[in-house]
Amino acid sequence: MVNTKTRYKIRLRKGDLVIVLKGKDRGKKGKILRVLPIKDRVIVERVNFVKKHSRPTQNNPKGGIIEQEAPIRVANVALYCEKCGAGRRTRSHEIEAGKKARVCVKCGETLGTQSA
Repeated sequence: MVNTKTRYKIRLRKGDLVIVLKGKDRGKKGKILRVLPIKDRVIVERVNFVKKHSRPTQNNPKGGIIEQEAPIRVANVALYCEKCGAGRRTRSHEIEAGKKARVCVKCGETLGTQSA
């Protein structure tokens, strides 16, 4: 059971390109749609589809079975490096005053900037 008071430190952000390392969708790439820090999970575009049964509503009068992305553990995804062509760990590296960037551990490619 997940403790609802603990917020995990997730180093991935919405919009990051990641690759799945484990599970039925291993090897698939996609963008992060949503980060869930309390549950230590992320929702990745076109990954971990599940079928959900929905009741008839005004928006969907017939109801039926819909497919949608389900959350996946953060430990099962890695930031994708275009230069390496694989999922890599990153380190923080300062570029300019007040700006930091995530850098690929293997090739040194900059993967994104963030304000400090």
